[in-house]
Amino acid sequence: MTGILAVQGAFAEHAAVLDKLGAPWKLLRAAEDFDESIDRVILPGGESTTQGKLLHSTGLFEPIAAHIKAGKPVFGTCAGMILLAKKLDNDDNVYFGALDAVVRRNAYGRQLGSFQATADFGAADDPQRITDFPLVFIRGPYVVSVGPEATVETEVDGHVVGLRQGNILATAFHPELTDDTRIHELFLSL
Repeated sequence: MTGILAVQGAFAEHAAVLDKLGAPWKLLRAAEDFDESIDRVILPGGESTTQGKLLHSTGLFEPIAAHIKAGKPVFGTCAGMILLAKKLDNDDNVYFGALDAVVRRNAYGRQLGSFQATADFGAADDPQRITDFPLVFIRGPYVVSVGPEATVETEVDGHVVGLRQGNILATAFHPELTDDTRIHELFLSL
């Protein structure tokens, strides 16, 4: 079952995609919600600083950190990518520190800097490559540098906006805000 962090942000939209795919999910609002039924986690878009604080105050930080450390699947979108990053280049906060990348918060500016694009997700020789995926950016981050453990999955205008590292999938964009379920399907296959 997928646990969706539901302290702030676009958790309902991820739940709707999972419903469309017939995949079971559970909202994670407090530590007691994270039980043995959770085998994968979604960290949704939203406001990363707020989510970081709420992860601690709800007691969810520790079980999610243990889940990630155990190598279980996790998918971070936008703020979720920020929460997963080893380092932020414009913020001293580090949350889970699991994704071998340096990420820039709000790299595309304010809300007015939001935009849409289309790109492929995955290497050209990857059998799971997703072509022509619609990307929705809302004050999105992007990756400033990628360490050797992570693999670039997609770029837009020369900026890395999608990464994969083992069972970690991270996007600077919001696949849950499109009608295309392929990236969620990829996550469910991890």
